[in-house]
Amino acid sequence: MALFDNILHRPRFPKFLDIVSRKLDDECVELLDGLLRNGRLTLQQMADRASEGKGQSVVCFGSGNHQGYTVTGMVQENPVAIDVVRETLRKLLAARYVERCPAPEPVLFPVVEETTTRKRGARAAKIFQPPLTIEERVLEASVPGESIRFSLTADTGFNADGETNSDDCPMTSAEDVVKEELTPWRANFEEFMRHLRHKALIENVRTRLDEGAATILSAILDATRTAEKKVKVQNSVPLSLEAIFTEVVKSENGRTMTIDRVKASLVQLGCPSRMPDDSYTIDLKNIIELARNDEVESIVLKRYGPYAYRMFRLLSKANCFLETDKIAESTLVEKKEAPKLLYGLWKDNYLHMEKLQVMASKQSRFVMWKVNKPLLWDYVLNEMYHAALNLNLRLGLEQEKDGELLSVPLDKINESKSLQKKFERRRRVRLLLGSSLMKLDDALMLFHDF
Repeated sequence: MALFDNILHRPRFPKFLDIVSRKLDDECVELLDGLLRNGRLTLQQMADRASEGKGQSVVCFGSGNHQGYTVTGMVQENPVAIDVVRETLRKLLAARYVERCPAPEPVLFPVVEETTTRKRGARAAKIFQPPLTIEERVLEASVPGESIRFSLTADTGFNADGETNSDDCPMTSAEDVVKEELTPWRANFEEFMRHLRHKALIENVRTRLDEGAATILSAILDATRTAEKKVKVQNSVPLSLEAIFTEVVKSENGRTMTIDRVKASLVQLGCPSRMPDDSYTIDLKNIIELARNDEVESIVLKRYGPYAYRMFRLLSKANCFLETDKIAESTLVEKKEAPKLLYGLWKDNYLHMEKLQVMASKQSRFVMWKVNKPLLWDYVLNEMYHAALNLNLRLGLEQEKDGELLSVPLDKINESKSLQKKFERRRRVRLLLGSSLMKLDDALMLFHDF
């Protein structure tokens, strides 16, 4: 599953670079670009790559430990100092966009099964969590601790947050310095996906509610970003009203907000009352589910029309079985047309159908309909995978078909109108397919990553 996620992340590299370019400098973007291209790099490899120019290095890692690498390119006339690269790496580590690579051979301890008997009941069923799979246990064991995962090399004199180490710390030996310079680093996909998830949450709230609620949610997520243990958290980290208000007034859109406006926005976001510890938390899972519903409803509207959309939306909101005539009456659809539209949605796996027979003085048969959201979301996600594959194949076909244009000099293209038309068509097709892939990936992340 981790390998599959990494494959999905590759088309998102431009999004990751855009995130860094908005918050850090160009040197950080260049360093991250090298990590995304090569997978992982040591500090020395980063310096070599920066010395040779953009994209001039080719890095090859062997199996097992991260030992030798091959760098091809021009002779380094103006090598970049390793301290400069280290400072750039420090900025990325402080923002958690880069992390130390996991251990190559993690140690798995045997799972200890609980032998004590517990009372079974509603509370026990509610807190039950399925055991981790072997893959999840390996990933969890291989990830270093927070203090090591985002720490800089030992000879820097400061940590990843830019704070100077105390003078009583022992000086590291030359052997430790060399060992740290050979430590591999990689892009932290988890932090980028967390950023994209937060962005999707905020945009959904802005569209569904208003700018004020989006500002409140943005302030809460920014304040608690480092406290989130995983990407798919169901609820935001609890914060007091005073802490929320302090974070809100720091933002540009929240400078003029009053405490009463913040309380009203919290009510809009679904937390009208305080928790027992005098703090507020927001149901992020519910916001994601609403966004998924909107995405599926838009697909139904475009594919099946407004009448089918109205019936599907009714069933989606009801979240229970409804009879055909009841659906037709509630959505103002003719009773003759309703069964046809409902059967069409059922055949395409958008609805779940049950036939019910009632034995009374007169035998009656009813057809009941329902939206089974977990199954539907899996089906929609599978459709998105196929659509992304088709778009990638079409993009590759267009590039191969017009590949001869790449070898034609630009001055000759400008002289020939036919070549100009081909070149312009190729540019428009690539832009259209590329933008379609980016929009499709936004929807795909909603169902797979968020």
